[in-house]
Amino acid sequence: MKHFALRSLLAAATMLTASIVQAATLTLSTPDPDNSEITVAANKFAELVAAKTNGQLTVKVFPNGTLYGGDPSGAVKQLAGGSLDMLLLATSLYANFNPKFSAISIPYVFDNEAQLRSYLSGAPGQELITDLEKIGIKGINLWPRPFRQMTNSKLAITKPQDLSGLKFRVPNNPLWVEFFKKMGAAPTPLAFAEVYNALQLKVVDGQENPINVPLSAKFYEVQKYASITNHMGDGWVLGINPAKFEGLSDAHKKALGEAGKEAEAWKVANDAATAETTIAELQKHGMEINRLTPEQQKAFVAISKGLYPVFAGLVKDQAFFDKTIAFVGKN
Repeated sequence: MKHFALRSLLAAATMLTASIVQAATLTLSTPDPDNSEITVAANKFAELVAAKTNGQLTVKVFPNGTLYGGDPSGAVKQLAGGSLDMLLLATSLYANFNPKFSAISIPYVFDNEAQLRSYLSGAPGQELITDLEKIGIKGINLWPRPFRQMTNSKLAITKPQDLSGLKFRVPNNPLWVEFFKKMGAAPTPLAFAEVYNALQLKVVDGQENPINVPLSAKFYEVQKYASITNHMGDGWVLGINPAKFEGLSDAHKKALGEAGKEAEAWKVANDAATAETTIAELQKHGMEINRLTPEQQKAFVAISKGLYPVFAGLVKDQAFFDKTIAFVGKN
């Protein structure tokens, strides 16, 4: 009996030691505030990981770019170098490291968010995830963002000519610069952390982002007009440092993958459920909202199509550009 009790104690001690060894915490950085669509989804992802691993793997979410000083290019480098564990960052920002990511944001290339989601989860998206290895990042999966809309302090945007002369903040991506320049705007690349002050000080007149951003970032305090233009798609890269990933057990690797897929589905549903309430909140804060009609949108679509040769050059991979256009049936 004594030997049996001793063996039982030893077995229990071994199991306890194993569970301690397997327990781990990963940090996950997001660029936006606590109430933003991406940080809300990041917290859902963390919740799913904890549930799937019985609390052995914890993901701690840090919003507002606090762990990387608000510098997205620096964040990508830190993720590859290992000073960041995990990162959720827009696909458009990864285009600075791999121009193929620009294909996601070709204006009006996607007819709807379901098509964008299919692209990100399909063969083109998988090719982009595989390409992340070239810059030292393990991609878990790609999540869609809601389509981008325009805000400004001058007028409602109903036609491309309305943008003429407007100083418009765009991400640091030449695809945005070319599109807004063609419409007569003065595109001004700025890091997101600088946008509120630039709008407040009238350094720029407007900006464009998914409609939840003017609410979470309080742009309604410095912008009067929001125009629902649906002009560009975008995505989020859920990435992890490869060494951190390889240090996890197979069970925990699997849990991250499953949680990534489930969080993506949850996010899509949550984004759809909150879109109209977000617009209503912006109106409560005094913003005027207008929506492009299908007829009005055609003028913007025509400008985009006319720039396809330019966009193909910016993607810097004609085969991938052609795959993208074929995927959405626009060839």
